[in-house]
Amino acid sequence: MTFWEHLEELRWHLIRSIVAVLLLAISAFLARDILFDQILLAPSSSSFITHRLFCQLSVYLNSPGMCLDNIDLKIINIALSGQFIAHMYISVMAGLILAFPYILWEFWRFIKPALLPVEKKHSRGAVVMASSLFYLGLLFSYFLIVPLTITFLGTYQVSLNVENQIALRSYINTVMSLSFAVGLVFELPIVVYFLTKIGVLTPHLMKNGRKIALILILLISAIITPADIFSMIMVAIPLYLLFEISITISARASRKISLPDAV
Repeated sequence: MTFWEHLEELRWHLIRSIVAVLLLAISAFLARDILFDQILLAPSSSSFITHRLFCQLSVYLNSPGMCLDNIDLKIINIALSGQFIAHMYISVMAGLILAFPYILWEFWRFIKPALLPVEKKHSRGAVVMASSLFYLGLLFSYFLIVPLTITFLGTYQVSLNVENQIALRSYINTVMSLSFAVGLVFELPIVVYFLTKIGVLTPHLMKNGRKIALILILLISAIITPADIFSMIMVAIPLYLLFEISITISARASRKISLPDAV
């Protein structure tokens, strides 16, 4: 195929991906009550499952401070078109999240003809694994990082005379940036696996680079989270654990292809 034929092929893969996102976004738009009341706004209520579990844990550990049963936030809209724009934005993001496996599959179909047989063998199941890691990161953020961040920031007061009223746009940006970014960062094991297979990374290199990796993780956490130290730490901890898991994955991948693994 010529360059222009490759470009035409890529264009159709992108068109099909965009159509999938739009169709799912329309479905999400029509399911407004589920999208907002049961999913997006749920972590702001004390009845959210994470808050209830922490209350149960506080009883078991005899630590009443862990139970925050009065965190219902007052979310307000201050722009005339704010709620409509938020509805459109969340619908598109929901379409993108739901279509993520299909987008990966279209991308895989585009690059597959250029891969060598051994590369196709090593990348078998990559779409399923990458999609699973993305959704795992999304759920981890939604059920742990998001509610804890909202609880801390939404109830923090410098004075009892200052009441927290959270703008809808601010709340949405916090929830979506945390959830989507953590979902993408959870793809780290897949990236490490392929880089190890092509000889770019080794377990020895990753072990020696722990300090540098920690600095990079803190920088990434600061970029993808709101401007507060609590959110950054909440994201940095699982990312560093993910880095340690990736070292193990790199070691196993390295042994399979007989790469030198100095300790």
